Amino acid sequence: MKKFFKILMLLVLVSSTITAQVPAATIPEFKFSRYNETVFANKDLPPGKMIFFIFFDPGCDHCQRAITYLNQHVSEFRKAAIYLITIDVKEKTDRFFATYGNSLKKQKNITVLRDFQNDFISKFRPRKYPSLFLYSPQKKLILYDDEEKNMVKFLSYVKGKA
Repeated sequence: MKKFFKILMLLVLVSSTITAQVPAATIPEFKFSRYNETVFANKDLPPGKMIFFIFFDPGCDHCQRAITYLNQHVSEFRKAAIYLITIDVKEKTDRFFATYGNSLKKQKNITVLRDFQNDFISKFRPRKYPSLFLYSPQKKLILYDDEEKNMVKFLSYVKGKA
């Protein structure tokens, strides 16, 4: 019984730590990979623009809805530099964009990145998929959410109406 209680307490402690994870308040140092396999790091972020990171999994239905929304409203997000980040393989990601975001890869303000070293999870501290991070031009967190239904909030901030 004593052992069971210790295990239960450990599980409660671990789960409360996970749910209490706080998203990065400023953009941390990172290195991701562009589609052409070149490195993309902090120094590559454009100055003076809002930065919108979307951490997604191609198999996640919530991510599919978030990317569909972005695809439908892509012209309204033009004031932000948008980075779509996944840990998945290129083939699966390509199929995902062909289905849910066919116009996104053509946009100048959108870059698809792959995170082979799981840097995003450890440094940005997302809670679940999709994780949506909007940072100011000063690289400070404006808005975080992990519900695709709240993409409209991000659009309001990008358009300057929030």
